[in-house]
Amino acid sequence: MLSVQQLQLNGRRDDLLPATSLQVRRGELLLVAGEGQDQRTALALALSGRMKPSNGVLSWDNTTKTKKIRLASALVDSPGVNEPEQHLSVRDLVTEDLSLIPRRYRGALLSKPWLKVNSFEDIAGLWIEQIPAARRLELLTALALADPATDLLVVDSPDRHSADPAAWLPRLQALASDAGRPLAVVAVVGALPDNWTGAAAVIGNSVTHPPEPEAEPAPSEAEPGQPKPASAVELQAVVEPKAKHAAGPAPKTPETPEEPETPTAPEPAADTESENLQRTAK
Repeated sequence: MLSVQQLQLNGRRDDLLPATSLQVRRGELLLVAGEGQDQRTALALALSGRMKPSNGVLSWDNTTKTKKIRLASALVDSPGVNEPEQHLSVRDLVTEDLSLIPRRYRGALLSKPWLKVNSFEDIAGLWIEQIPAARRLELLTALALADPATDLLVVDSPDRHSADPAAWLPRLQALASDAGRPLAVVAVVGALPDNWTGAAAVIGNSVTHPPEPEAEPAPSEAEPGQPKPASAVELQAVVEPKAKHAAGPAPKTPETPEEPETPTAPEPAADTESENLQRTAK
């Protein structure tokens, strides 16, 4: 079984692969949906042991060693990685792919016998770009399974060659359910087919988001028997009371006329003349 827990790959700025979790058993087809081609290819590379995860756990049959996962898996038709070049002929492609299989399994490096045994003689003389989408997937998966050590098949974006799921889905279902050689099959696609009811996952399904701030509770009404809290208008009325029947500006209060000041009598001047007479008499 392939088990993935919060698998994540760092990128130059953003995550090349956001945290993703999934699992798939032998005899099962798992479709994983992702919008961006870069994310889909990064996941396919990681699941097949071609790229070491930055975080998370990837295990196949209870082993987390990347080398063992790589030997047990096959990466199929990954854009920019191992997709066939358009100028190749089918014969050249078969010869090239058979040369990558361990010598004890591949036999002679001849494409013609292999094409005949695997019923691809009808497309042997075509270029890769001439092969219909369904036939292309049949050819590439057959080449991947030429290595008997392959138990995990990871197909990168098979839906990019045709918008019709019938061009790729039946082939992958048949490989997963083959009783003679049960495989764990993962197809990373742009979108899940309509009415798909099988196993499925989404890239980034284990990304954690910071919790949103809780909204302040709305003020509740006062319970029966409890005084109702005064509103701002009522508080203003208490602080600044208004006239009970004020219909307009309050009439001015007539001013009280000021009383005239009473003149103060001047203090009597000192009797300087009498004092002078007394001094003269002496």
